Parts: sequence; structure tokens; C-alpha cells
Amino acid sequence: MSKMGQIALIALGSNEESVWGDATETVQKAMLSVAALADAPAKLGGLFETPAFPAGAGPDFVNASMAIATTRPAADLLAALHAIEADAGRHRTRRWGQRTLDLDLIAVGDDVLPDRQTHQKWRDLPLDVQQRDAPDELILPHPRLQDRAFVLVPLLDVAPDWRHPLLGKTIAQMCAALPDAMRAEVTRLSDPQAS
Repeated sequence: MSKMGQIALIALGSNEESVWGDATETVQKAMLSVAALADAPAKLGGLFETPAFPAGAGPDFVNASMAIATTRPAADLLAALHAIEADAGRHRTRRWGQRTLDLDLIAVGDDVLPDRQTHQKWRDLPLDVQQRDAPDELILPHPRLQDRAFVLVPLLDVAPDWRHPLLGKTIAQMCAALPDAMRAEVTRLSDPQAS
């Protein structure tokens, strides 16, 4: 696929009040802000309630997903997402802690960044190391995408057929491979929205 108009997948989450309101209001406002970055009408998924990850890290999250067409380089898109988080009052104080707004760039087309070896390293990290360490560069697709029901279930609304460029599996296939109990923790709050 050419760099023109690649589809970017974005996961949204909140479990703390922001300057925009409660978690639901924050995610809905963020979806509008992210949609404004798109080069064409965005696909907006429904809202879901999910337990905080890791367990005990805070109140339940409101999660959602989006798919947007973009000509922006991945690093520029990530910077724009971080600016939206800042607008909502996000302060990065603790890895995987409570947050007013979390916008994760999950994938941009079939890009693998920065390279296959680095991606594999981060994908294979043990959970305790993942909680402690953060990469100092953009890793795409998100290295833990295939392990997270709170990302995969919402992505079914907007990109079930997107195929992971390294694992060769679609969103639907990765979601189906998760344990039933993990998928059951993701509860739908609303249906997909029109952009």
C-alpha cells in the first residue's frame, strides 16, 4: 500500500475524569479530535467498559477504537495524538496507571517500525519488564496488540480484516485466539458511531 491514505488504527481509553468530563465524555470528545486529523471520514467504533490493566491499576476503563485515513508519517500522527491527550489534561506519571486519556497508535497500514528485530524484542518481553520499561522510539504495530482484549474487541468495530504484517493474522483472528474469559471482560456500552 502506498504512503498516501494509509489506514491508521487508534485505541482510545480513559478511566479518570478529564477537563472534558467523565471517562465516557472524554473518549467521545477525543474521538472527534482524532477524526479531525483524518484525510477522509473516520470509522468510529462503539464504547466498551474494560477492567484496568494490570488488575488493580485503577477504575474500569472506557475504551474505543478508530480507523482513519492519513497521509501523515507515523511519528507526526503520534505527536498529534499526544497533543490531544495533553488537551484533555493527560500527565504521564506512572506506566499503565490511571489516566485521563490514552491514545495508542496501534498500526499504520502494514508499517513495521522501527524494524522487525526491535519489534520482536518488545513483543517478546515478559510482562513484568513491560510494566517497568517503555521503548524510546515508536514501535508499530503496537507490540502487545495480539495480547489485549481491551484493544482487539473494540477494533472489531472498525478493522476486523486488518492483517498484522508480522503475525499474518487479522484483528478478528487475533481476537478469536484470546481466552474466552479475556474477551468476556470487555463489555459493550454503545454501538459504533457515525463520524
